[in-house]
Order: sequence, then structure tokens, then C-alpha cells
Amino acid sequence: MAQCVQSVQEFIQDSFVPLVAALCSEEAERLTRKNNLSFAELVKPFCRLTSEVHMRDPNNQLHIIKNLKIAVNNIITHPPQPGAIRKLLNDVVSVSQPAEGLVANVITAGDYDLNISATTPWFESYRECFLQSMPASDHEFLNHYVACMLVVSSSEPEPVEQFLKLSQEQHRIQHSSEYLYPKWFIPNTLKYYVLLHDVSTGEEQRADSIYEEMKQRYGTQGCYLLKINSRVSNRGTDEQIPDPWSQYLQKNTIQNQDCYEDCPYTVISNKSTDHLISDGLDSEIKDGLSNNFKTHPLQLDHPSGSLDSTDYMKATASLQDSKKSNSGTPHGACLTLTDHDRIRQFIQEFTFRGLLPHIEKTIRQLNDQLISRKGLSRSLFSATKKWFSGSKVPEKSINELKNTSGLLYPPEAPELQIRKMADLCFLVQHYELAYSCYHTAKKDFLNDQAMLYAAGALEMAAVSAFLQPGAPRPYPAHYMETAIQTYRDICKNMVLAERCVLLSAEILKSQSKYSEAAALLIRLTSEDSDLRSALLLEQAAHCFINMKSPMVRKFAFHMILAGHRFSKAGQKKHALRCYCQAMQVYKGKGWSLAEDHINFTIGRQSFTLRQLDNAVSAFRHILINDSKQSPAQQGAFLREYLYVYKNVTQLSPDGPLPQLPLPYINSSATRVFFGHDRRPAEGEKQAATHVSLDQEYDSESSQQWKELEEQIVSVVNKGIIPSNFQPTQFCLNRYSDNSRFPLAVIEEPITVEVSFRNPLKVPLLLTDLSLLWKFQPKDFNAKRDGEAKELGMCDGDMIGTEAIAEFLINSEETKVARLKLFPHQTGELHILGVVYNLGTVQGAVTLDGIDPSIGLQTGKLVSNGLSVRGRQDLEIQGPRLNNTKEEKTSIKYGPDRRLDPIITEEMPLLEVFFINFPTGLLCGEIRKAYVEFVNVSKCPLTALKVVSKHPEFFTFGGNTAVLTPLSPSASENCSAYKTVVTDPTSVRTALLSSASSVDFGVGTGGQPEVIHVPLPDAVLLPGASVQLPMWLRGPDEEGVHEINFLFYYESIKRHSKMCHRVLRHTAVICTSRSLHIRATVCRSNALEDEEGRGDNMLVFVDVENINTSETGVKEFHIVQVSSNSKHWKLQKSVNISEDKDTKLASRERAKLCFKAVRCKNSEENYTFADIVFGNEQIISSASPCADFFFQSLSSEFKRTHVQSHTHASQRAVKQSFDETVRLIQRCSEVDLNIVVLWKAYVVEDNKQLILEGQHHVALNTVGKEAFSFPQKQGFKKILGNSDWEDLEQELPETALLKFFRPENTPVPARPTPEQLSNLIKTSLHYPESFNHSFHQKSLCLVPVTLLLYNCSQAVVDVMIDLRHKTTSPEALEIHGSFTWLGQTQYKLQLKSQEVYSLQLKACFVHTGVYNLGTPRVFAKLADQVTLFETSQQNSMPALIIINNI
Repeated sequence: MAQCVQSVQEFIQDSFVPLVAALCSEEAERLTRKNNLSFAELVKPFCRLTSEVHMRDPNNQLHIIKNLKIAVNNIITHPPQPGAIRKLLNDVVSVSQPAEGLVANVITAGDYDLNISATTPWFESYRECFLQSMPASDHEFLNHYVACMLVVSSSEPEPVEQFLKLSQEQHRIQHSSEYLYPKWFIPNTLKYYVLLHDVSTGEEQRADSIYEEMKQRYGTQGCYLLKINSRVSNRGTDEQIPDPWSQYLQKNTIQNQDCYEDCPYTVISNKSTDHLISDGLDSEIKDGLSNNFKTHPLQLDHPSGSLDSTDYMKATASLQDSKKSNSGTPHGACLTLTDHDRIRQFIQEFTFRGLLPHIEKTIRQLNDQLISRKGLSRSLFSATKKWFSGSKVPEKSINELKNTSGLLYPPEAPELQIRKMADLCFLVQHYELAYSCYHTAKKDFLNDQAMLYAAGALEMAAVSAFLQPGAPRPYPAHYMETAIQTYRDICKNMVLAERCVLLSAEILKSQSKYSEAAALLIRLTSEDSDLRSALLLEQAAHCFINMKSPMVRKFAFHMILAGHRFSKAGQKKHALRCYCQAMQVYKGKGWSLAEDHINFTIGRQSFTLRQLDNAVSAFRHILINDSKQSPAQQGAFLREYLYVYKNVTQLSPDGPLPQLPLPYINSSATRVFFGHDRRPAEGEKQAATHVSLDQEYDSESSQQWKELEEQIVSVVNKGIIPSNFQPTQFCLNRYSDNSRFPLAVIEEPITVEVSFRNPLKVPLLLTDLSLLWKFQPKDFNAKRDGEAKELGMCDGDMIGTEAIAEFLINSEETKVARLKLFPHQTGELHILGVVYNLGTVQGAVTLDGIDPSIGLQTGKLVSNGLSVRGRQDLEIQGPRLNNTKEEKTSIKYGPDRRLDPIITEEMPLLEVFFINFPTGLLCGEIRKAYVEFVNVSKCPLTALKVVSKHPEFFTFGGNTAVLTPLSPSASENCSAYKTVVTDPTSVRTALLSSASSVDFGVGTGGQPEVIHVPLPDAVLLPGASVQLPMWLRGPDEEGVHEINFLFYYESIKRHSKMCHRVLRHTAVICTSRSLHIRATVCRSNALEDEEGRGDNMLVFVDVENINTSETGVKEFHIVQVSSNSKHWKLQKSVNISEDKDTKLASRERAKLCFKAVRCKNSEENYTFADIVFGNEQIISSASPCADFFFQSLSSEFKRTHVQSHTHASQRAVKQSFDETVRLIQRCSEVDLNIVVLWKAYVVEDNKQLILEGQHHVALNTVGKEAFSFPQKQGFKKILGNSDWEDLEQELPETALLKFFRPENTPVPARPTPEQLSNLIKTSLHYPESFNHSFHQKSLCLVPVTLLLYNCSQAVVDVMIDLRHKTTSPEALEIHGSFTWLGQTQYKLQLKSQEVYSLQLKACFVHTGVYNLGTPRVFAKLADQVTLFETSQQNSMPALIIINNI
């Protein structure tokens, strides 16, 4: 139980006090009425004695009484009706509420920290009122009057006669059968005569003379002169006198306005009334202040106890009026402090001289009567031993006793006399004697099976035993148990059972027996009284929490039960308090259904009490927790919430918008998109993909776009990225870098995508959904800023706001809404959140099983589609900082500014459309498309560029692009190439042309990835559009390719915030296999060409059709092979085949052979040589053929450019040495590029299409095979995956390991033997066959010329060794029959690119076929000593036939 103000001893003593009746004359009542008090009320604050009192027991022992209190009441001749008592108790509890600002106890139990009110004053008030309003009964005398005060005014004409009348009246009330109430203790009731004198108006002498007469008539101890009203009622002039009556009167007159102020909201219909008022009440409650003692203040005019709401409204109105009238008038206005002392003195005199002597005498008389009747010894004290020590009769259990609760004893029965004596002793605190008498009476009653009497004796015996000083015996709790069971089950008297429980529970609590006390309290809860059950359950809950080991969940459960019963009893505030206290235990423990129930009840009770904020909060909790309720139940919760919210918003319609709990917003998933939505494709026109909210974020792709933009900005700014450079981010999300304020352009929409989630199983309807923002206008070119505009919803001039009329989120659905803003002014924009109406869908499931709360007409919500206006803020937490040590050790978050864009000045806006842009190409296929650039803004754009990681994929054409015909008549199929008709009879010799790499953007030192778009006049005006041709070449690798284009452009006017803009496009191209080309170059044996130069080579080109027939390609035609180089050119084709057109069906291979010679032209230009296989020459030095060739070179060019730059410093150190190495290396280097141009014949939809394409092969080294794309991938494509895997397994494992050196590794010091062996080219000139007559001459001499050619740019020392190697027997067999005549060694020196002829003679002795290629040639550079002398590559076998004639 909760803590009480009084100790248990004080509580019990104050509950049972001697009762004194007061009978006043009308004149006396009038005197006291001057103070707005009746006589009984006048003396009430002074009824506790301030000093000890002494009396003697029957054994003449002195007995001390401490802190005695008496009760003086007006005589009332009708017992109060139970309904009225219930009303009184109900109101007492209603009035008593927890004090405002009271600090609650914090109880820590396990994981719980509970704020619980330590005291329950409403329970104490209820208990006090309950005990005081108990009607007197015949089986006990504690509530019987012991004495009667007869009060007469001194101003009456005949006061003595008036006393006589009052005395007779009292006698008639006590002894006449007409009056059954009130009850009197003994027939000879003490009468005490009080003369009331009004000091302010009465004559004091007359009063004194009448008092003297009274003393002679009634004795000095039987009368008293009480002087009152010393003060003239003149307010405001005298000092303030304390009012001791208010605390007593407030408990009895239930007129506290606070209890009823919520009635208009609470009582709506007749049906609900019984929830608010229990048991029915009377609308006209008498205040009981008149002397008409026949009418009890708790008397009901309507015995039926029924009541409708209109009566109740009248009742509450009259109570409020009564409260107003009562609270306005002070009590005791005519009394001074002296009068207070007089009244106190009067009560003391009455108790000392009248009441206690009378009680002492009565106890003696009863004692004597009992002794004489029982024939016992002189006193009960000496008899007690005898009674208790004799043979005990076993007590029968209650169940064995027959129900004789109706048995009545006559008033003079000795059993009742014992009980009467026990009660008197108890009232004057003689507990030992009282216990003895109760014990004796109990045995007698049980023997007679008078169960009501026995239960009363057991109850008081237990209390007496507890109250005995020194505690000679333990508290007999089983006595109380028996008494309670008897009252409740046999006597059916719940009032007496309740008194037993209240007393026993308080006693058990004082002994810390909380568990037993709780069990006792719970046992008395029943359906007959909700208020009693609620109070007892609450006290039981306090018992559980006050145990040594607090039982927290039991506390919470019983608090819920108490709250429920309080609610049924109409005690809404107490019900709310109980539920709130229990909520502390259930909250956050995963008991979601229990939490929902509690929150729902708290919400309803708070709404009924007009605590609307609390109601909203409670309903909010139900909705935002992951509810496990059924859809119908959730729908009910939602509708009640909306109804409550509607009421809240109606109270303050101009207040700030409330925060709504639904739907959930995933703030971090908010995405912000700057710019217009992408246009859809129109026929052949395909808009640039750019960025849209429908695209998923890809961090790798995002990084690529950033790198492309940095690359182009670096080129524009001459290799430096500006410090204030901010990568363009069109779409901001949780993964993007949101640390800087994003830039938006005026008049371009800002789209915010908000992710909503509906956690409920019922759909939510959001209407009029829009963004909430704050804007501060700023002119970035001016110094002064404008004022910030808060939530400028109405101010469409600055920011236009788009609203979504209806947005439906189905049950448990996550859905995104895209909301737009249109900035019309520059400045700083802050997007704060969203604002919308939250409602339910019309026609949703109605709830038949849910009992709607009073005033919450849930049925109407469905039909009306109720909604409330509110907001939710978008609060995005930035990324956690983790850079410095401080940030790593603490939790800090960076800013996330995606919702705070800066609106900048007007900028141009580019749209790009691709016309006839293919989605599928063959590898190397050339296709012509068109790009349309449109400026859709109001300001011109310039400096249009495009950057891509794959510049080899497309070209806008070089400076010669304008010369390329759009649709040449000479071409069969509107060729993308520039073509010229050739003479079909001409031999396949090369047609020459030249071009500079500068024309095609290569070799200028810039980045080849950044391409300038050739706009006419370099400016695109507002609204203007321009179409440019764009050639595309299918990537060399088969598969799906994503190729990113980033278009860069600027405004003509420079801006402080935004310098440039970009547009993205991703082209997806699917390429399929076409041709695979391998090429080799080797030195020709012929040392002299037509022009007499010794430098020529053979180029072997191997072309294979690796296309699969799935693509519909019938066959490939090789239409032209072109070379481009600064040093070499193809001269002619040396193919044996006479077929001019080389056709390749699937998996066929063709071998082509060409002769290449050195060029004469300058170093700057590339020489293009075209060998045509058809009847049209494709001019390879023009666009687009040359463009794609130069782009294929660009990556190689970039690499060599970087290398030469890196090693410049090292060359300076070892210059001479490195130059030597370089000279040797150059001998085996070839800078020759082959372009194979082809046509493919495709059958598609029964139509034949002709596709064109080109492949590039870069030949760098003599004798080394080169491929049209990397070797490994080439093999993989040709062989197929499974074959390639087999091949990989055969390769040595070391091939998989690659060790990278740092970039500054010097050039290798020693050239490879292969490079050294290419310094000198040799060739033998001799007759193919030689006839000789061996019969005539045995030796055959044949002249042979050995030609030597210095391939290097330096002077070379050459040594020729003609001796045969005798290393193997095979060599002997081959060379044994032939020898060289003359010198065996020659030493020569050859100048740069010199041809030297050496005459030799070979001697043969037999006929046969001989290989003359035996001379060994060694060479070294002339200025080196013996370094790098290496055997030179031998020429092909030189076979000679020797014939005999």
C-alpha cells in the first residue's frame, strides 16, 4: 500500500471515536449560522484534546488516554441511503487528485526506473469518508451515541423551558418506537446542557444569571456557558483570522468545481451515463445544514436510483452554484481567536467533566452487571485467566456453521452487554480490557452461531490485540480472515467486509507483510462496486512495488486493472493516472499489444478530459510502433487519432502545423534532382540519356563521370583544375558527396523524391502533398541580401511549388513521391519538409467490434474521409566523420546539404538528340549518324566539347570532314566514306595521299579524349539547333559496350557560382564478331627496288572471317588495304590470285601479300597508300577513315610522349651510350600501320544491306606478328572459351605473374640479340642453275655476288666469315662438297644505308643442289670497340643446281 500521512495506530484511533449528538434550538442554530456553520460544524476543528486524560478502570487502576478525539454530529433520524453514500465517496475520490508539481518517488527495480506517487490522498480521503459514513448497526455499538449536547441561546425568552423541550425531544427520539435511528449506546444517555451566548448582541448579565440557574438545576459538571461571536462582522478592517473549518467542510460538502468542469465533454448520450456516474444519483442534494433532523443530507428523493443525463446536468449545475456560493463566503467571520479558545476549552470541559466520567461510570456498571449475572469473581481481570485457561471448545469452521446471521439478541442480553463494555473500553483506548471482552463475546456468539455478532467480535478482537501497548500477543490475522469471510459470504455485508479489509491491510502493511496485504485487498474486488475495486487494486499494486524485492510486472498489471475499474466508475483522471504509471513498465519491452491497449486507453481518457496533447501523443505511439494489430483494429486507431487531431487543430487554427507521425519518411533515402525531366525518344530521334531519378546510383559510374568532368575542366583551364571546382551532381542521394551546397539554376525545376512507408495494414491517403521551404533572396552580383522568407507557400513569385492532389500508400507499402519546386529568383533555398493532409480511404473497413469512445463517432470517419493537415520535417544526418583522431574517438557527423541548394543566375541549357544512332554494330563497322544540339534556354552557349573514355568509338570528322559527301552517287549504299571511282583495268598499285595528324587532333599535345564539337560560329543561340554528322566505329571487342559521352559547354557571360554545365549520355552498343586480322612484316631479299634503293619489305596480311552466321552476315568483301606511316608505304599487291575481289564466307581465311617501300616525304605528314580491290577507292586520308586511324594511334602516341618526357633527364647522363642503343633498336623497328577496309553483305527482312568497316593493325617490329586486337582476346574469340581455357592451362605458370617497375626505370642498357642481328641485310646473287662438263674439268667455279645493306643510320664495321661451321655431322653432309675460293674473311666498313657488293667464287666437285647461304656476317657499330658484335640474320636458303653436260 502507499504511504499514509497517519500511522496505523492514529488511523484506527481516529476511525473509532466516541460519538456525541447535538440538539440545538432554532435560535441557537441562528447564532452559529452567522458564521456560515452549524453547531456541529462549529466545534468540529476543536474536537481533538490537546492534553492527556486520566480515568480509572473497573479495578480502580489509573488509565491514561492520549490524543483523544470525539465526534459531535447533528441528530439525523433517517439512515443514509447506500446510493447517496456511493455518490459521496465517488465525489470525495474525484476531488482528491495528485498535487500539481509533486515530485514522485523514483523506485529502481531491476531494469526499471519508475516514477510513482508515494502517497495516495484520494484513497485516504475515501477511507476516512467511508468509515465516517458507515450507518450504525445493532450488532456493535461503536457507532452509537454516548452523549447528547442540548444547545440553547441565551437570547431566548425562556431558555430553561427550551432546555426541557430539547431534553424531551431527545428522550422521544431515543426511546420511541417511531424512531429507529440514530442508535444510542445506553438507555441513560448523558445530557449536557450548553447555553450559547452571542457576545456582540446579547446581554452578558442575563446569560450569567441563566447559567447560574442551570448550574443549580443540572450541576456544574452537566452544563456550560459558551460565549461566541465576539467580533462584529465588518470585513476588511480587522486582521485576518485563520479558517480551521475549510479542511473539514471540504471533505463533507462535495462541491469542488474541478470535478465537474469536464462534464459537457464527458456526458454526451444517455447510454454512456452509467460509465460516468455509478448507481444513480439525485439531482437535488440537500446540504443538511438546517435543524430538520428528519432529513439526512445523503437522503435520496428518488428511491429507484435511476437517473438520466438531464438530471445529472441539473445536479452538476446546482453543485457548481453551491460551490460558487460556498467558496465566496468565509467561515467563522464573527469569531475571534478568543472565541476559538473558548470553543476548545468548552470541548475539553465537556470531555473531562462530562463525557469521560460518564463512560467510566458506565464501564463500572456494565462490569458489575456482568459479574452479578455470570456469578463470576469481582472483575473481568481476575476472570480472564479462568476463561482462557479452561478446556477450550474447538472453534468450528465457518463452513460447518449454519447461517444464523439473522439471529437477534434482546438489548439486555449479557452477550451484548459484554460487547457494549468492550466497545466502550476500545473507544477510550483500554485495549487490553477490550480484547478480553471481545474474546469472551466471540466465544458466546460462536456458541450461539450468531455469525454477524461473532464476526464483529473477531474483527475488533484482532484490532485490539494489535493496538495493545507493548504488543503482548501477535496480531491474529486469522481472526480478520474469518471476519471478512463471514461478512462477505454468510452475512452478505460488503460494507463491513470492506472495513475489515481496510483495517487489516493497514496493519499488515505496518508489519511489512505486503504480500498478505495485497492478497487481502485483491480478494475484496468484485463487480458490485467499481470504485472500491479500483482503489483496492491500486493499493494492491503499491503493495507489490513496496516489497523487499519489488514485483514490477504485478504492480503494472494491477495498476491496469485499477485503471479499468476507475474508468468504469467514471473516475477518468484516476484511470488515466493508473494507465500512465503502468505504461512505464510495459513501454519498450516488446509487449506491443499491451502497449497499444494502454496507449489507446490513455488516448481516450485524455481526450475525454480535454488533455488533447496527451491524447495525440498516445495515439501517435500506437501508430508509429510496429503494430501487430489486425487491419480493422489499426483502422480504428487511425480514425480515432485523426478525430483527436482534428479537435486539437480546431482549438488553434492559426498555430504552427503539427508534426504528423504517418507515413514514415526515410529521410536518408531522399533524393534531389536538379533540372528538367528527360524528353522521350521521338521516332529516329533519341534524346541523350543524361540523368534521371529512375536510374539507380552506381558509385563506379559516378566516379567515371567525375573523372571525365575533371579531365575536360583541366583541358579548358590549361591543365589545372580550379580550386573552387565542384563536380556537377544532377542527382543527390545518400551515396553522393553532399558536403557542399548544391547549385541549381533559376527557372529550372528542383525535384525532391521523398520515400514514404506506410507501417499500417490499412491504406493511407495523402492529399495536397507539397514541399515546405524557406528562401532567402540573394543577388550574387550585388552586395545586399534580401530577407529570408519563411515557408513561402503563398509566395509563388519567388518559388513555385507543385502539389500532388492525391497520393495513396497501400498497406505496408513503400512508395516515393516526386515533388517539384520552381525557383524564380536567385538566393539560398532550404527545403524543410513536406506538408500534406493525412486521411483514410473512403469505404475502408468499418469496425463493428470496437466500442467507440464517447464523442468519437468512428462510423462517420469512414464515410466522411476525415483528414488532418500537418507536416513532417526532412532531417538528414550527414556521414560520420572519420578523418582526424578526435573524430575517430568521438561520434561526429558532417553536414548533408542536399536540401539546401543555391539558386544561381541564368545559364544556357543544352539538349542533345541522336539521329539514326545504332544499337548494334559489327566489330570495326563504320556507321554514320547525326547529332542535333539544341539550346533550350534564354542565353547563348559556347565552348561545346565532348569527352569520352572511348574516343576511338566516334568522330565528328577532322578539318577535312566538310569535303566528305553526304550521299555520294558513286557509292552503291550511301557510303560513309569519301570514295573515288577507279579504273578497273589498272594494276593493284598504291594510290597515294597524305594528311597531317594535326588536322585530326592528334599530336597537338592535348588530350585525345577531349573533342571539340565544331559548332558553326562556335556559338549556339537561344532556341537554335544544329545538326552535325557523327561517325561511329564498332569497338574491336565483341559484347555489350557502355560508352559514356560528357558534353561540356559554357555561357558567354561568366558567372561567379557556376562556370560551366555538362550533359551526360551513355550509349549502349552491342558488337558482334566480324574479321580478325594478323599481319607480319619482313625484309625483302631484293635489295634494290625500281628506284634503285635497297630498303623494301614484304607485308603479309592474314584476314579471317570469325563472324557467326547468327547475325545474318552472308559474306565479307575486302575492298581496300591502306597503309599510313611517316616512313613507309605500301607499293603494290603481290598476290598470286587473279580474282580482284576477295570474298570471305563464314570461317574462311585470306592471305594477302604487299610490298612496302620507304617514303620520301617529310617527317610531319603521314603518307596514306591505298591498294584497291574493288572499283572504288576509299580515300583513307579523309574523314572518317583517317579519324579512326588517328584515334587508334592516339593511345600509343600518348604513351610514347609520356615516356620521352619521363626519361629526358636520364638521357642527359648517359647520352652517347643510349644513342647507340637507340640506333641499333631502330634497325628492327617499323612504323607502319595497315588499315583493312571491308564491306559486309547482310540479309535482314529479305533485304540485302551493305555494311562497311575498317580494322587497324600497327606493325612495329620486323618479324613480329601484330593483331587487329589484343592477342589473348583474339585467340579467345576465335577458339571459343573452352579451347582458350585448354590453351591457358598449357602456358607456363610464370606467364601469369607480372612485376611492375617504377615509371622512372632507365632504358635497358643492352639491346636484344634480335635487335643487333638486324643491322645488316644480306643478299646473294647467282644463277639458279649452272651447267658444267665435269669430264673436261673436274672443278666447277661459279661467280656469286654478296650484297650487303646497312639498315642503320650509323657507320657499321662488318666482318664476313666464309668458313663452314663443323659443328654437326649434318652440316658436313650438306656443305662438304662445296667450298668458297679466295679469302675466308673480309672486313668492311659500311656507311649509313650503304649497299656494298662483294664478288665471291664457289667451287663444286659434284652435280647436285647446293645451299649457297653459308657466309656468316658479323657487325658492330664503328665507334664501339668489341661491344654488341653479333651474327647478322641470314637470308633465305640460296639454292643452286649444278648440272653435268
